[in-house]
Amino acid sequence: MPIDTFILLPGVVLSAAVLPGTFELAMLTLGGVLPRRKTAAIRDAAPLRFCIVTPAHDEADGIAACLRSIQGAETGYHSVTIVVVADNCSDDTAARAEAAGARVLVREDPERRGKGYALDHAFSILLKEDHDVFVVVDADTRVEPNFLGELAVLFQAGADAAQTRYRVSNPEQSVRARLMHVAWLAFNVLRPRGRDYWGWSAGILGSGFGLHRRTLESVPFDAGSIAEDLEYHIRLVRAGRRVRFCDGTTVWSPMPATAAAASSQRARWEGGRFRMMREQIPPLIRQVAGGRWPLLEPLLDLLLLPLAYHVILLALLLAWPWPPGRIGAAAGMVIVGLHIAAALAVGRAGWRDWGALAAAPFYVVWKLTLGKRLLSSAGRDAAWVRTERTKSDESA
Repeated sequence: MPIDTFILLPGVVLSAAVLPGTFELAMLTLGGVLPRRKTAAIRDAAPLRFCIVTPAHDEADGIAACLRSIQGAETGYHSVTIVVVADNCSDDTAARAEAAGARVLVREDPERRGKGYALDHAFSILLKEDHDVFVVVDADTRVEPNFLGELAVLFQAGADAAQTRYRVSNPEQSVRARLMHVAWLAFNVLRPRGRDYWGWSAGILGSGFGLHRRTLESVPFDAGSIAEDLEYHIRLVRAGRRVRFCDGTTVWSPMPATAAAASSQRARWEGGRFRMMREQIPPLIRQVAGGRWPLLEPLLDLLLLPLAYHVILLALLLAWPWPPGRIGAAAGMVIVGLHIAAALAVGRAGWRDWGALAAAPFYVVWKLTLGKRLLSSAGRDAAWVRTERTKSDESA
């Protein structure tokens, strides 16, 4: 094979692998920093009947704190019902949730384990009742006092679904937690802001999202993969629904304290995402080619690898002796840098967050060690596994 061809083909392949993700990052970064178009509250709008649904598997240590947070949120003139789904629990989660004032649904199904199944079970019961909006709050999550009021503005304005900011509550616990805090500012704040600015669907991040009754009735929540939030969001966009970004309030969740727990959590999240890439990219390409343009952004989102792996591909392309690829890789690296800086700025990060970026290369190396677990979690039969937490995680 001629040496020119040997150089050209890998350069073209690498360029094709990073180009969609680089374009996606550029668009979301720009949209994320542009001035917001705030949704105005509608005067004399009818009150909403909220149902807060908290899926919980062996969450006895932290469920009461979560419920106190929800109960402390301002309700205004809206009504609120709090429901805990005690899913395949081996502890007294159900009893503690009931003692804390929540309604409890107990689910036992060892063959169908995971958050998606728990939510589907809850919604199949709760849709028979008179709730208007269903809001999912994970059992390790804390909400801000204005949580319900900010969501209400969007739903009274006609939103099909909404996602709040979702941030790390314990960045001070370790360097890894600090870096995850920075990553979440990008993934859970800047990117949804960008999508919402361009009129795209903001996405579902797993906790702090709400679904209107009409949305659940038309698109049932029967997503059973370990990436149920991503799977269900793609279904929503296919059905012509849009998730609005609720930028005025935040839900907070702790990162695992130990390396083993952090590795398990990242492998589950990113393995599930790789499964969705394998299953969803081919049909999305066909649908976009057939003229279904609203599906282009979810496709670009899936074509963008987790940022650490995207940077690795850019570095390989930058080192490859093919000038066009090097130029594109250099531009891609600049966009990544701008993306991270914009996320820190939008998230009003402190000097410790900026300083944590010095450890980013070690974080990338750590991510590479997860390869075997990622492959296992990316399988069709991958089982949902609860992230183990310490007492400090529960109280964060």
